[in-house]
Amino acid sequence: MYKIDAQQSPAAQVTSEGATNVQVQWLIDESRGAPHFAMRRFIIQPGGHTPRHAHPWEHEVYVLRGRGLVVTEEGEQEVSPDQAIFIPPGQPHQFLSYEDETLEMLCLVPNGPATEDH
Repeated sequence: MYKIDAQQSPAAQVTSEGATNVQVQWLIDESRGAPHFAMRRFIIQPGGHTPRHAHPWEHEVYVLRGRGLVVTEEGEQEVSPDQAIFIPPGQPHQFLSYEDETLEMLCLVPNGPATEDH
């Protein structure tokens, strides 16, 4: 078993092109004994956003705090606490926080190409 206090996990600035005011905390991954999936917490500061991007793996997102938008080819949808979002492989997507709120969410991805840059 592995247990972590997420408040004690260091947050790193996301430096991907197109990311603005986004931090990530790697909570559980292969280095901590998880063979299949990685769990990360993203913190998007007010007015911040992830890059608009797509990749060949799925991911599951659970909103912890704040409100914002998820943007896909299907349009914009509001996200808020206690909502779960499934992003299928290959779907372009982006998360944005509102100007007055920090958006925090868990994001789970499969180990492998999704976690190689970590």
